[in-house]
Amino acid sequence: MFMKILMTLQCLFLCCAMGAEAQSKYNIQRYLNIRWASRPSFSPDGNQLAFLTNITGTAQVWRISTQSGWPNQLTFFDDRVRFVRWSPTDELLVFGKDVGGNERTQLYLMPSDGREITDLSETPQAIHDFGGWSHDGRWIAFSSNRRNPVFFDVYVQNIKSKEAKLVYQQDGSNFAAGWSPDDRYLLVWRLNSSFDQDLFLLKVKTQKAVHLTPHQGLVRYSDLNWAPDSNGLYLTTDQGRDFINIAYLDIKSRRLTYLEDDRWDVDGLVVSQNGRFMAYTLNVDGYSELIVKELSAGGRSLPSPPLPTGIVGRLTFSKQGGKLAFVFSGPRYNTDIWVWDLKKGNFTQVTHSSRAGIPQGSFAEPQLIHYNTFDDRKIPAFLYLPQKSGRVPVIVYIHGGPESQEKSWFDSIFQYFLNRGYAVFAPNVRGSTGYGKAYTHLDDVELRENSVKDIAYGVEYLKTIAQVDPEKIAVMGGSYGGYMVLAALTKYPDL
Repeated sequence: MFMKILMTLQCLFLCCAMGAEAQSKYNIQRYLNIRWASRPSFSPDGNQLAFLTNITGTAQVWRISTQSGWPNQLTFFDDRVRFVRWSPTDELLVFGKDVGGNERTQLYLMPSDGREITDLSETPQAIHDFGGWSHDGRWIAFSSNRRNPVFFDVYVQNIKSKEAKLVYQQDGSNFAAGWSPDDRYLLVWRLNSSFDQDLFLLKVKTQKAVHLTPHQGLVRYSDLNWAPDSNGLYLTTDQGRDFINIAYLDIKSRRLTYLEDDRWDVDGLVVSQNGRFMAYTLNVDGYSELIVKELSAGGRSLPSPPLPTGIVGRLTFSKQGGKLAFVFSGPRYNTDIWVWDLKKGNFTQVTHSSRAGIPQGSFAEPQLIHYNTFDDRKIPAFLYLPQKSGRVPVIVYIHGGPESQEKSWFDSIFQYFLNRGYAVFAPNVRGSTGYGKAYTHLDDVELRENSVKDIAYGVEYLKTIAQVDPEKIAVMGGSYGGYMVLAALTKYPDL
């Protein structure tokens, strides 16, 4: 009898504790101290990863085994580190860092144990954008506005001598985008506008460039990967179609052949150095589908272990191609690095970033909804509801851009408001990316107020939800989202 009473009391205590945990309120500082890990880069043998994490409060370079474990910190700056890339041949890392957030990134060389750091750039007034290691590990490529603050040219630099050479000069925004496998060529990616780019093939020795992508209208090219024989490129583009899909570009003929025909954008693409595997993510209504295909086996898809719902990015293969590292972020998962061992067929969560003591079970997942707007178009949106009974106030959140998209990733500010009893409504109004080229241009120039009208119709939709308090609807956003806040308040103050 005594044992039954004791067990009952233990159950009651546990239930009360769980209920208190679910209802506990945490201040904003706790949410702002939730950490992340990103930018994975494999060691030459594929057994280690260099990466960035803000576990100390500022993003620094760390390294860790691909089997997980405790990471080692390699840099200790007051300023944030922007990226890190491991040499393909040696125990060397290149990383980038600015000063005081001035965005004038400088490039640095460091042994993979972090014992000493060499400044490669020594041009603090200029911006530097890393363009990749040569496959022999002797050179790096980068882009910089050293010549003129307005324009970006392409440079190569010898790692031993530190000598940098200007190899491509043009009055535009030109960025190094990877060495060919034989190290004879560099790809140059020219940014004409957010929706229009061009590719050039640069012969490094002669500094002669060939235009690979002459086209009419606006065309995007990204996720550039050399074929092992240096004769072509795997890439993503929307040339001649509404969505961004995977294609192969033959260098000699400049012929573009689509390999996939998806009705969603491909968000990221990477091909293993040996050409055996191709990994990419489909952006399906703001959620990621991770797909790996074996090109050497006729494009056979590999069975994927299950992942929680969320967003996959920063895909990178090990040199041998047997491992795929990526970054995963979901509504209940702050951003961390995972590795897919293709031979064993399993996922390993390599980093485990702090959630600042906030229980993972307290984080809310959204509902994906589509509501009708003024022209009968369906507008996609994420609706987050708090763990609270009765009617609740709602924050309508508008993303920046406008060439951007709200996705099913982790957002600490959303989770803070949800913990405080607010709902969050995050629509992808017309002009957002991820739903095709035509959708993105529905708010161009004189059509801009139509996107504001989409917000108003979103509010009308919210009023049909029983849990929403229709008298307590706010609007929030930054950058382009900040403009939309002001436009919404001006056009629809009654809402």
